Amino acid sequence: MSTRVAGPQGPTIESRDELVAYLEAGNKPMADWRIGTEHEKFGFYRQGHTPVPYDGDRGIRALLDGMKRRFCWDGVVERGNIIALQRPDCPKGGVISLEPGGQLELSGSPLATLHETDEELRHHLSEVTEIGNELGIGFLGIGFSPKWTLAETPVMPKARYGIMQRYMPTKGRLGLDMMFRTATVQVNLDFGDEANMVAKLRVGLALQPIATALFANSPFTDGRPNDFQSYRAEVWRDTDPERTGNLPFAFEPGMGFERYVDYALDVPMYFVYRNRRYIDAAGASFRDFLAGRLKELPGEHPTFDDWADHLTTLFPDVRLKRFLEMRGADAGPFAELTALPAFWVGLLYDPASLAEASALISGWTVSERRHLRDQVPRLGLKTPFRHSTALDVAREAVAIAGKGLQRRAVVDNAGDDERKHLAALVEIAAEGRSPADRLLTEYADDWHGDIDRLFDTRAF
Repeated sequence: MSTRVAGPQGPTIESRDELVAYLEAGNKPMADWRIGTEHEKFGFYRQGHTPVPYDGDRGIRALLDGMKRRFCWDGVVERGNIIALQRPDCPKGGVISLEPGGQLELSGSPLATLHETDEELRHHLSEVTEIGNELGIGFLGIGFSPKWTLAETPVMPKARYGIMQRYMPTKGRLGLDMMFRTATVQVNLDFGDEANMVAKLRVGLALQPIATALFANSPFTDGRPNDFQSYRAEVWRDTDPERTGNLPFAFEPGMGFERYVDYALDVPMYFVYRNRRYIDAAGASFRDFLAGRLKELPGEHPTFDDWADHLTTLFPDVRLKRFLEMRGADAGPFAELTALPAFWVGLLYDPASLAEASALISGWTVSERRHLRDQVPRLGLKTPFRHSTALDVAREAVAIAGKGLQRRAVVDNAGDDERKHLAALVEIAAEGRSPADRLLTEYADDWHGDIDRLFDTRAF
């Protein structure tokens, strides 16, 4: 989730049309399309495999302070607590922020190639593990906290999370699990115009469960198997139906920026940020705010910063801002962190691949898309679909992505094109075994049912 940095408020919004124009301003020529990769990971103490609290000589605060001192980072402070790091003017930019349960997130810079994404991720993991090792902290890429209960999970001192923590249980059973015990990898991608956005949004929404199945990596809860391939994806099914889901309206005639704005206006708010503090507006209407009728700020109208904040509190499988966020994958080891952006770049950034992917999903019905989203968390690649399985669709999608990356023809210093970053996914699709399948096999055979072996063998 985004981290607000204190500063002057943006211009006041005068009309709904300005909200549409705000999204439309994301249109970019193909030459300017970029790749922004975000990934989360769980910190743990190497001795005892317990979660890392915020405070203490070896806590999250100490980790962030250590990175700030040693590397080219500026601290973001809220109520006296360092809650994020940023370095927009350095070659290795981006933001490091905290998720509610202490998950450490890198929000990478917009980069031109997957080779640059690979370099950025390596650089980040090198920095964070250097400081982490000095504090006895390791990091694990997995979709759901594998060992600790919700009660054992620390709480980070970010005010917006307090608001969400109070509101979430009123909308779903698993909202707090989503906040405190899930971790993801996602990629943010650009669009050329409204039609291009709609095509990418539809492919992204339809194939998001396929990505979930390919990257499924959360088969443990409270130290033992949970009978799911991606429990993280299952948690999202019971978090808050008003702000999550597969957006059926996106496949209807007339879909565009205006239709998404109307959807966003109808999603209840969480908060408003004023004078360096978060005002609890959970459940309030942004439509009322636009009309000056928000009871928490009577007579006041929203700014574009408020709109940007509100858009970050929508959690559909693909989220539209001034770019598109692909949100369906579990966090994983390094090879899968680079394979996720490779998958979506190959599908969506090459015109021929986008056309082929659009044809692949064009006949799918609302009920078929819902079936995939509902069944994949438990069944993964084995999910029945039409006359085959999700695995068959996954193999076709991975092949389309590979052809798209080949046509992009972006080579590194060794002369390799971007297909090298898709290799982990090609292997998963060929074997028909997800990361969760591999973990469960190791748990039963090599680890003899000892979940602590996960931390010893799979840490970054």
